[in-house]
Amino acid sequence: MRRIITGLLTLAVAGAALVGCSPGGDAVPTIALLLPDKKTARYETFDRPVFEERIADSGEATVLYTNADQDAARQQQQAESALAAGARVLVLDPVDGRAAASILAAATAEGVPVIAYDRMIVGGGTPAYYVSFDNERVGQLQAEALVAELEARGTVDGGILMVHGAPTDSNAAQFRDGARSVISRAGLRVLAEYDTPDWSPDKAQAWVAGQISQYGDEIVGVYAANDGTASGAVAALRAAAVDPFPVVTGQDAELAALQRIVAGDQHMTVYKALRAQATIAADVALALARGEDVTGDTTVGGVEATLLEPVAVTAADIAETVVADGFWSVADICTPAYAAACEEAGLG
Repeated sequence: MRRIITGLLTLAVAGAALVGCSPGGDAVPTIALLLPDKKTARYETFDRPVFEERIADSGEATVLYTNADQDAARQQQQAESALAAGARVLVLDPVDGRAAASILAAATAEGVPVIAYDRMIVGGGTPAYYVSFDNERVGQLQAEALVAELEARGTVDGGILMVHGAPTDSNAAQFRDGARSVISRAGLRVLAEYDTPDWSPDKAQAWVAGQISQYGDEIVGVYAANDGTASGAVAALRAAAVDPFPVVTGQDAELAALQRIVAGDQHMTVYKALRAQATIAADVALALARGEDVTGDTTVGGVEATLLEPVAVTAADIAETVVADGFWSVADICTPAYAAACEEAGLG
């Protein structure tokens, strides 16, 4: 893990070396950051503040920030407004990767480069850069942890529910494909699957509640694609007093998810170095704003890209991952309500 983080920091420092002084006399350019929703805690907690701080520290540009609240039409309007305001670069995490093709086409027509942030844009041209994670690997990590825990409990012959992400999110399909590859090889019995509109925890909860009514104690595990859908699944399972409690996965290392993990309500999450992701995106945006060419460490569909490595986290791994990296502190996680559970997990 330490080698992974060191590598990410090295990449971030390399990106920072690209950041020089703005040409004398030039107006400070605007870089537009367009994020997709507020239901997923990471965006307002990490992506936005880290990106804005990196740009501010450079002194080379200002950030025009908007959030689409899971509305693709609203994101289209926000992008049009950013272009009308003279944004030099768009950093776009699309609500809907296909619908965002029109945003990419409009920006390209005006000579404005677009960075596909976290999710790829499908159609409309070629983004200038793509920064994300190995999304199929995320799904594999989730499913591997699910299978291993079911085997440890001796419940691998039971049934599982699969709560996927939003059908408009291209990443969700990659998480699903990665998870299915592992689950299929393990021979797990999938009782039902669900594509969660808007990644909504409430909709995930309602669907899982319905499946509990149908399958009852056949359910031994829930593959939840992120921590938000996991929270909905856990709420439904707790409301139905399901016992023994099924194995639940997640993603994003949200604070509430880590607390559920130490409490035993969620088995694992996937930690992604969001600070590194936002920092790299900011550095690339600054380089593009200066009119420089950018080169990634790989390509995705012909697009220069950086794909960061995700890491599986269970209760046994929290201290050496999210805490060691300063993502969350022990004090953040181990509030009074979780003090006893934290001590048992070695975090006290």
